[in-house]
Amino acid sequence: MAEQANPQDNSNWQQQTIEKLALSGLKEQKAARRWSIFFKSLTFIYLFILLVLALSWFGAKNVTTPHTALIDINGVIEAGGEVNADSVISSLQDAYGNSGTKGIILRFNTPGGSPVQAGIINDEIMRQKKLHPKIPVYGVVEDICASGGYYIAVATDKIYVDKASIVGSIGVLMDGYGFTEVMKKVGVERRLMTAGENKGMLDPFSPVNPKQQAFAQSMLNEVHEQFKNVVRLGRGSRLKETPEIFSGLFWSGDQSIKLGLADALGSADYVAREVIKQEDIVDYTNKETVVDRFAKKLGASMAKSIGLDAMTKGLQLR
Repeated sequence: MAEQANPQDNSNWQQQTIEKLALSGLKEQKAARRWSIFFKSLTFIYLFILLVLALSWFGAKNVTTPHTALIDINGVIEAGGEVNADSVISSLQDAYGNSGTKGIILRFNTPGGSPVQAGIINDEIMRQKKLHPKIPVYGVVEDICASGGYYIAVATDKIYVDKASIVGSIGVLMDGYGFTEVMKKVGVERRLMTAGENKGMLDPFSPVNPKQQAFAQSMLNEVHEQFKNVVRLGRGSRLKETPEIFSGLFWSGDQSIKLGLADALGSADYVAREVIKQEDIVDYTNKETVVDRFAKKLGASMAKSIGLDAMTKGLQLR
């Protein structure tokens, strides 16, 4: 005899099905809402980044009223680094190209770096000064302006310092390590193959070759002479040249004025207000974007992977 369907069971089954469908619908609505919020947030962040970039890109360039242009030289000077020739030259061209610029301040906080990058920046300042003789350019040292930083600073019309600033270090260095004695102690043999008798020059795992060392020293001396000539040209008769001036020593701001390495005490605000006579300061420093930082990291990792990172650090004005 066939069992009769229980109306109560059918009712429970229908109710459970409806509940499951309702819960499923609610879950889908919550998921859709979460994705909607996620994409709206992404859109907002994207638009915000575009706005920030637009303001940083157009802000300084749109100021046409009289003002003092400020460019920061902040960090180590090196190709692709915190301070490099491309970014500083771009900032200089923007500042000189603005009709509202009445004077330019280069504000220094740098221990130095690449003589090549410093030399390119120095040359560009000298070029722009000839093109725009009515726009003065001043160097202002905050904490430190040493070596490659000073190489750039001497191209300015005058250098202002704080009494406790560090100024100078006019010299060139090439540093490295020697591991030959350690290798002997641990029993490691160096197997270096080259095509060209000097290709392995200054290899840290090989003994010092006097001939190659003398060659490297002559190159350092040559770059040092270039540095000295740039300082003499920039400072002229103001420089009180002594045997120690070009020895690599550095001095306080007060002492640097006495030696003719700097001209007077003064901050960026002071120079803008009292010297240029334009208290309104507009920052022209070429800021690094997120894309720039990513590209730089990518380039650095590629250079390291093929062994170029150590070579590019070479000579240093520090």
